[in-house]
Amino acid sequence: MSEQPRVEIYTKTNCPYCEKAKDLFDAKGVEYETYNVTGDDKLFEEMVERADGRKTAPEVFIDDELIGGWDDTSALDETGELDEKLGIATERDCDIVEHRKLLIAGTGIAGLTAAIYAGRSNNEPLVIEGDEPGGQLTLTTDVANYPGFPEGISGPELVNNMKAQAKQFGAELKNGIVDSVERIGDSDSVSPADARDVGASERSFCVELTNGDVYTADAVIAASGASARTLGIPGEDELMGYGLSTCATCDGAFFRDEDMLVVGGGDAAMEEASFLTKFADTVYIAHRREEFRAEDYWIDRVHEHVEEGNIEIMKNTEVIEIHGSQEGGVDHVTMVRNEQGHPTDRLEDPDTEEFDFDVGAVFFAIGHTPNTGYLEGTGVVTDDEGYLRTKGGDAGGQTETDVDGIFGAGDVVDFHYQQAVTAAGMGSKAAIDADEYLEDLERAAETEAEVPAADD
Repeated sequence: MSEQPRVEIYTKTNCPYCEKAKDLFDAKGVEYETYNVTGDDKLFEEMVERADGRKTAPEVFIDDELIGGWDDTSALDETGELDEKLGIATERDCDIVEHRKLLIAGTGIAGLTAAIYAGRSNNEPLVIEGDEPGGQLTLTTDVANYPGFPEGISGPELVNNMKAQAKQFGAELKNGIVDSVERIGDSDSVSPADARDVGASERSFCVELTNGDVYTADAVIAASGASARTLGIPGEDELMGYGLSTCATCDGAFFRDEDMLVVGGGDAAMEEASFLTKFADTVYIAHRREEFRAEDYWIDRVHEHVEEGNIEIMKNTEVIEIHGSQEGGVDHVTMVRNEQGHPTDRLEDPDTEEFDFDVGAVFFAIGHTPNTGYLEGTGVVTDDEGYLRTKGGDAGGQTETDVDGIFGAGDVVDFHYQQAVTAAGMGSKAAIDADEYLEDLERAAETEAEVPAADD
């Protein structure tokens, strides 16, 4: 066996994506060295030099080769290339790894709550962590409105507590990303005969991960959450990680004493702007409308910072281009403003003003896109934005989708509330609904087994 490559990870304090990177290598049983750049200017400059000018964490190296940040590392893991670089790749075939009664996609609040309830029902769920283990809450430094924590709790701590609780009740967590879900009879990955060999029926689902692993499951809970949106404007791709970020808590400290721009008008934008006042000279909030969508609590906090001179608000304003270089980072942005709002829809309006604005860092906080692509072809119904349609109502089965045996919970369904506590509630409902479905399957199987015996 060849010697393990040297893995190095540059991290910072209170960096959720750094924790995700370390969790990934821990799950693979791979040793690594970490260098915390927080408060260490020399180490920070070393990281920037080795990472070709990137000023974000984590930065991962394997045998001195720059792998990149969390997104880059996760993408390589999806394709199996990361295992090849680590020297732990194995030959894969289409054999089924195992059959499970219940598989849960996602380890955010909804998925972990579902895992806790499903474990307590002796359904021994397999929980696939997804490309953002722990979900969006791992990016939140202070969760002040989750019941039971009067002093607040950090997002990562709450998620880790829930993971431990789920494992305590029999849930198994596996690092990986679900690539597709199909009925056994419709799947090209596994034959019905092979499915029967592991205890699956033709009503079961074939669940394939991006690394090629195949599982079968009698029921699936989709709790895969949503991913941060970007604007798709010039300069975005080139400068992501070089002064442009979707995570203020991860990268804000790297741009200390710079003017910073937060784009958005919801809770996330208000929270990130408030957080960035710890580091920025001035934080600017650009919102395309007159009214914010955030709850009053966050709006009040932002206005407190406005009165203190830490934040300035730019309403009816949008960013249309980001300028800078990978060597020097973000230099300035081009913006448009129209007092009627949504200025990019009014570019031909003579009242629309276009101007350049100097900032040293830009943070997007403009919402999320639900992660439902892996369910295409199953027959589930989504809305135009991709959110799962569930039964709803005030009786049982509220989390059922249009496909028997597939249930939805959390931000993959909820486009309105999007709160940790509502995600937890939906997760518990999904586990209860799935348990009732599994019990019905078991009773049906027992009845089918009794009929031939009576005929004999």
